[in-house]
Formats: sequence, C-alpha cells, structure tokens
Amino acid sequence: MADESRAASTTSDRNDAPSERTLDLLTAWRTVSKHWTTALTTLIAVALSVTFYTLGQKKIYQSAATVQFDPNPPRPLGRGFDSVVDMGAGSYWNNREYYETQYKVMQSTRVVLLVVTKLNLQSDAYFLKNLPSDATPPAPMSVSPEEAADLLRERLSVEPVKESRLAIVRFNDADPARAQRVLSTLMDVYVEQNLDDALASTNSAVEWLRTQLDRLKNDLESSETSLHEFKLSKNILDVDFEDQTNMLREEMKQINDALTSVRTKREEVAARSQELSKVDPSKPIELPASELIESPLLRTLRERHEEYVRERDALIGSGKGENHPEVRAATERVAANQSALIAEIKNVQGAVNRDLAIVRRQEAGLAALLDNSKKQAFELNSLNIEYDRLRRTKENTEKLYQLVLERTTESDLQRMMRVNNIRVVDRPSAPRKAIRPRVAVNIALGVLAGLLLGIGAAMGRAMLDRTVKTPDDVERELGLPFLGLLPEFDERDKKNAKRHRPRHRGKVAAQPVRRELIVHDQPTSGIAEASRAIRTNLLFMSPDQPYKVLLISSAGPAEGKTTVCCCIAVAMAQAGQKVVLIDGDLRKPRLHQIFKKGPDIGVTSALLDDSVIDDEDALKTDVPNLYVIPAGHIPPNPAELLHSDRFRALLQKLKGRFDRVLIDSPPIVAVTDAAVLSTLVDGTVLVVRAFSTNNDLARHSVRSMLDVGAKTVGVVLNAVDLNRQEYGYYHYYAYKHYGEYQAPSEPASSDDADRPPPPLPN
Repeated sequence: MADESRAASTTSDRNDAPSERTLDLLTAWRTVSKHWTTALTTLIAVALSVTFYTLGQKKIYQSAATVQFDPNPPRPLGRGFDSVVDMGAGSYWNNREYYETQYKVMQSTRVVLLVVTKLNLQSDAYFLKNLPSDATPPAPMSVSPEEAADLLRERLSVEPVKESRLAIVRFNDADPARAQRVLSTLMDVYVEQNLDDALASTNSAVEWLRTQLDRLKNDLESSETSLHEFKLSKNILDVDFEDQTNMLREEMKQINDALTSVRTKREEVAARSQELSKVDPSKPIELPASELIESPLLRTLRERHEEYVRERDALIGSGKGENHPEVRAATERVAANQSALIAEIKNVQGAVNRDLAIVRRQEAGLAALLDNSKKQAFELNSLNIEYDRLRRTKENTEKLYQLVLERTTESDLQRMMRVNNIRVVDRPSAPRKAIRPRVAVNIALGVLAGLLLGIGAAMGRAMLDRTVKTPDDVERELGLPFLGLLPEFDERDKKNAKRHRPRHRGKVAAQPVRRELIVHDQPTSGIAEASRAIRTNLLFMSPDQPYKVLLISSAGPAEGKTTVCCCIAVAMAQAGQKVVLIDGDLRKPRLHQIFKKGPDIGVTSALLDDSVIDDEDALKTDVPNLYVIPAGHIPPNPAELLHSDRFRALLQKLKGRFDRVLIDSPPIVAVTDAAVLSTLVDGTVLVVRAFSTNNDLARHSVRSMLDVGAKTVGVVLNAVDLNRQEYGYYHYYAYKHYGEYQAPSEPASSDDADRPPPPLPN
C-alpha cells in the first residue's frame, strides 16, 4: 500500500508539474502586464540609449587579405629533390603546428616592427589615435616603435579557413585607405621575411655541407688506399670473394657427396659380411636370400644340394638301406656338393671382407679432403670479413660523399631560385563599408536588452511591492482563511446611490453618500453582494457553534475596518438576524457619526450603568434588525475599561438579547485595545486593505493575536479595485458589474426577506 501511495504521489507530482509551470508563466505575464508602464519605459530608455551610443561611435573599417600556405612548395629540381629547409611538409599534426606557427609569426613583434618602421607609424598621430583622414588634425605626437607595434597588433587578426591551407588576415582602422596600406605592407614584409628566413637557413645548410664534403673526400681517399694495400698484402685478385666461396662450396659439396656414398657402401658391405659370418658350415642350405640372389653359383649349388637330398631320401623311403649302392652313390653326391657349397661360401666371405677394407680406405681419404676444404673455407671467410669491412667503409664513404655533393649542388640551385611556399592569394582592398558600429544589430540587441530589462524591472517592482493584493497573497502570507473581499467604492456606486435616494417633488434629496451603509442603501450593488458572501462564509465556518460575538479589526489605521464592520452587520441584519454593533474604538470612534447617535448613550455610559441600553429604541438604526452602541464619551483609560469585568458583563448581557454582536476595534498593532478585546470574543475578523497593508505589518498583527490566545476567523480584503488586472482572473470580477439596478425576475431568497425593496429608477 505504501508503494502504491508513493507511486500515486509521484504521478500526481508529474501531472501537476506542467500546471505549475503554466501558473508561473501566467503569474509572470500578470506581473508584467500590471507594470507595463515600467517595462515600456525601461525598453524605450535602453533602446534609445543603445541607439544614441551606437550612432555616436567611431566608424571602423576592415581590410582583409587571403594568404596561402603550401607545405609542398613547387620543386623546380624535380619531385625527388627534398629541400634542406623544412617548409611545412609532413604529417597532419606537423602541418597543423606549422600553420599555427605561421599565424603567430604574422603577428610577431619582428614583422610588426618592420611595418611600423617602413610606414613611420610611430609618428603618425592619425594612426596612433585611430582617426579618419578627414578628422580634425590632431596635435603632433610620437611614440616608441614598440608602442606603435602594440597598437597595430591590437587591430590585427588572423583567422584560418577551415578545411583549407588558407588564412584571412584582417586589419581594423578608422581610415579605410590607411587600413589597406598597413595590411599591404604587412603582407609584403611577412612574405619577404619568410623567404629571407628560408634563404638564411639554406645558406647555413650549404656552408655546413661544404665542410662535410671536404672531410668526406679525405675519408674516401684514405679508405680506397687501405683496400688496395690489403689486396696486395693478402695476394687477393680482383676475383669476387663470392665466386671463390661458390667454387669452394661446390668442391666441398662433391667431396661430401662422395664421402656419403662411400660410407653408405661401407655399411652395406659390413652388413653383408656380418650376415655371411653367421652362416653355419654344417648347414650350408641356410644362406641369406640376398647372397643367393647376388651369386648364381651359390644358388646352383644350393639347388643341387636340395635335389640330391631329395633323391637320397626317396631311395631310403623306397625301402633301400644306407648300404644300398644307389643310396651310397646318392650320399656321396650330397657330400661332394656340400663341400663345393662350403668352399664357395668361404670365397664369398673373403671377397666381402676385402671390399670392406677398400671402402674404409676410401672413406678415410674423402674425410681428409673434406677437412682440408673446410679449413680453406674458414681462411677465406676471415679474408672476406676483413675485405668486406674495408670495402664497406670505402663504399659508405663514397655514398656519403656523393649524397653531400648532390645536396650541396641542389642547395646552391635552390638558393639561386628563391622558392617561397607562402603567397598572397587576395591582396588587401580598400573597404567600402564600416564593420563597426553595426547599427541595425546593435539597435536590435538594444531592443531585446530593453525588453529583458523591462521585464526584469517590472518583476523587480512587483517583488519590492510588499503589500497584500490578492486572495492568494492573504492565504500565502498570513496563513489564514480568506473570507471574501469588498470592492472599492467608485463612481458607479455614487451614481447608484443617487438613483436610490428618496425624491422630494421630483428632485433627488441632497444627502451625502454613506459608503459604510452602502449595503443598506444599494442592496443590489456589487459591494452588497460581496458583503453577503462574507456573511455566508462566517455563518458556515462554524455551523454547530456559530460566532455570536465577532471582533472586526485591522493591522493598522485607515484600512477600512469600520466600513467592513458596518457592511457585515447590515448584511447579517438583512438576513433576519438581530444584530448589535458596538464601537470598541474608544480612542477614535466613528459609529456615532455614521448612525447619527449622541454621546449620552454609549459603551462608557453602559459600563457605568448598563440600564442605559435597555431601551432598544434608543439603539435602533435606519437598518431593520440592526442596533448600534456608540463609544460614548472618550475615556482616558480605554484599555483598562475594555479589560474590566463590567465590560465582560456587558457582552454577556448583549449576547443574551441579540443574535450577533459585532465589535469595531482599534488597530491591532497601534494599541493593545484590540488584543484585549480579542480575548473576550468568539472570533476576530482581520481587515486588510488591498495594495495598502504591508505583509510584515499584517503578519505582525496575526502574531499578536496568537500571542494572547485569540482565535482569528479569517481575513477580509477591503477596498479592492476590481478594474485592476490582478482580479480579472478571480470570480470576484463579476462584482464590479453587479451594481446597477435590475427588476427582480424571481422571488427573493429567504436571506433577503427583510431587505427593503429598492426604489425603481426614473
């Protein structure tokens, strides 16, 4: 539930945010509309001031020139030629630094001083005071070149053109011809200085190259002599070491191949000899297959041996014994063939051993030849290293010599050609129109500034106005309920009062306008309706415990509390209630003048003898149901009388006889009478005069009531000028059109039953 509540609160805040912003804008518009004269006066004053100031300013003209920077300047010697002086070519960041450097060089002291000296600006009074040529001749004057250079630099600006190699140089001056002349001279001096700097750097580079060229020439001659002496001492021909190395490498390769072949053959012969040594003479038939393949004789003898053995075994198998002649003959053939086979095997073994010895001697000879070749290769490498070192020294020195010689020649040519990478694209021209002052722009800005300042002045004036003006001010500043307002008594009310006066023989009786009794005299007026609205609010604020005794007071004097008190009393009396109105202001009473009462019957006499008020006829007024008790004779101690028990008893007596008791009291802040009376009544109504009562004074009166424990019912805003713009946004705006008489089209309400009908207009 708590999360839902927070979510609902957040949604409500979001929904209220636009309305609050709209209300703020509406409030600001109301404030400015209210003080439109202040805003308009400020606007006109600022606009006129800016206009006169602009028209009175000195006209400034601007001459401009366009300069191009080329990081890759023209190369008459070819694209392969690189200048010895870096003129800006390089990466993006290097070029950017180069451009920024050139912008600063154009505004440098050296360039500017040359311009000042060339044009003698340090003695030109027109330039020093920045005067046009047609101005009144100034007194002759002269400054140092440095001071003149500072003045020139202040009027000079350089602006790069984006995404290009161009820059726009501008010079401002009061004289257009002088602006063109100074900027033209500046461009010429800058371009010439750039070329001179490049040539100076080139000359320095050429001198250094010539010094290096002489040294490199001596080093080259020395390295050539050393190489020749090395060839003589080592008996080296002009044959390239690479060729000799290749021949020796080929020889070593052939020897190594032969040695490898011999070693392979030796392994084969050794393996054959080892296999033959394993042959058992008693088993000649168990010969390796390889030997049988290589020796046809051994293969033939072995086949015969196998054949003879089969024949003998066949004879024995046929049943013939070993002594049988055929068996013995077969046995002899087997033995003879076996002897021949064994003899052949021994011959083969001897041949293989001889071949093995020969192969081993061949291997030893080839190994010796290979070692000798390796030794020769090492010696050749040593000679080659020494030779290469000398040759490399000679070649490097020769290359450096050729390079320096070429650069020296090219630098000499460049110095003679005077190539410049900076050129003026657009020469300075004489300006025709002044850039300052910008009359239209300044006036527009002045109007805008005047508008803003006018709005600020109106808002400031509204903020400085600390008076209570609207019902919102009442609730915000005082924190009390707003009971209603009474419109200001204007000419419309005076006309209506004349219309309602009784006539004598066709003429209006000459009676003064009683603004305190306007509710009675003009029951259909806007003031009467406003009074009845206040009466209704008072009745419904506490329906269970109605306020029988009410104190009507104000923070200070002249706020209309007596008028408000009379209007509320008349409105309550018109509702059929029996109302008594007491003048509690024993210092400056007014009710006796309003109701034409004498001093014999009053509050002071009632405190001495309360029987004087028993006669209600003496208290009656022209208003039905309304009775009045004036102050009577003015006492020397009003506060003590009002704080006495007799006065309390008087109030209790009146509460028993009347439905409502209203007390008109002195101001709260001025004297303590109101604070004393507020403790004796059911509630206090505070009267505040619109656009007159100060917020601080009203808050002070509320605090005074709170300090004594009094109950403040609410606030009535008095003397409201409904023609003011502040009240056009409240429903009370209708009151100012309600004062004219209209014939009633329906029966009167119960509240107006006792109201006397107004006389018909003529």
